[in-house]
Amino acid sequence: MSTVEHDFLTEDLHPIDIVETLAERHEWDFDRVAEDQIAMAIEGAWRTYSVTLAWNGHDETLRLICAFDMDPPKKRRSALCAAMEKANDKCWAGAFTLWPDQKLMVWRYGLILSGGATASAEQIAEMMRTAVTSCERFFPAFQLVAWGGETPEAAMQIAMTEAYGRA
Repeated sequence: MSTVEHDFLTEDLHPIDIVETLAERHEWDFDRVAEDQIAMAIEGAWRTYSVTLAWNGHDETLRLICAFDMDPPKKRRSALCAAMEKANDKCWAGAFTLWPDQKLMVWRYGLILSGGATASAEQIAEMMRTAVTSCERFFPAFQLVAWGGETPEAAMQIAMTEAYGRA
């Protein structure tokens, strides 16, 4: 049994209860917005990401949104969208989208738990790790396209692959 799963031995736990316990364990700032929603701040190397998870019992989906500020000049939006498409091609789980009205870049993912399935603490922890890792990987490329004038192709060349270990 993994360390993450140690505290979660019952299948009757609400997915947001699991997220709250993970947030406490990692000492992330969080706010239990509602019974079915939690918002937190997770510090990355490039910035602090706003992460929200919400449970929708009707469609049995745990939705994760990881967002960061992104308000590119209007003349660079089409290039940024092209960079997002290239980034999304490299993401196996989740996808980026730009919310221009909110001035946010968003990485989102939905874990479907139909038929009464339950999410394990390990699955939820991996969802959150993947969200932040994806944002960290592509943030510099998005910045280069939006404000550095780089082409999406050139910017994607600097998008880091997943690193193992620490320097």
